Amino acid sequence: MAIRVLLVDDQPLLRTGFRMILEAEQDIAVVGEAGDGLQALDQVRALQPDVVLMDIRMPRMDGVEATRQISGPGRDGPAKVLVLTTFDLDEYVVEALRAGASGFLLKDAPANELVQAIRVVASGEAMLAPSITRRLLDKYATHLPSGDEPVPDTLHTLTDREVEVLKLVARGLSNAEIAADLFVSETTVKTHVGHVLNKLGLRDRVQAAVYAYESGLVRPGAQ
Repeated sequence: MAIRVLLVDDQPLLRTGFRMILEAEQDIAVVGEAGDGLQALDQVRALQPDVVLMDIRMPRMDGVEATRQISGPGRDGPAKVLVLTTFDLDEYVVEALRAGASGFLLKDAPANELVQAIRVVASGEAMLAPSITRRLLDKYATHLPSGDEPVPDTLHTLTDREVEVLKLVARGLSNAEIAADLFVSETTVKTHVGHVLNKLGLRDRVQAAVYAYESGLVRPGAQ
């Protein structure tokens, strides 16, 4: 079945451009558009999209709050949120990820990257390259705890190896790099990451990275 996509941006011209790109793909169907966060919430309820391509700065309700109401804590709907941003708005990306977004994409990304991002997010994965995860979290370390705060109780549900894997995820390593670092197979790493997500109630490895920083398990800038 085609991936159902909702386009949310306050600029009609951009929505038209995204629609043209996505509708050229056989496995993607644009089911609706919205010009602000409030419209997006209505459209999500009415259309039940698989992926919401979400702008950040919009009138009435911004993309962060809309994301929180679509994919935030306690929300179990099927829609995944892929945030649109530009480098000069990166300060909003961490907040969007905290709100439940499954990743972000630059507005000037090539068409093939947009299409691939939609597919990746629809499959339940996170659309953030490990290196970008690390760069964003380190760059906006002022938004995060210093690492001196008490470790949350939920962290104690993890085994020592799962904590080790979580640290490496937060520091931007891919599954292959983690496997090489720990001298295990990629399949084993994927299993550990899955256990971490299930035990901590997290959606994907991006939220796991944010959790690791917010809990103080990993300090911003640490190697």
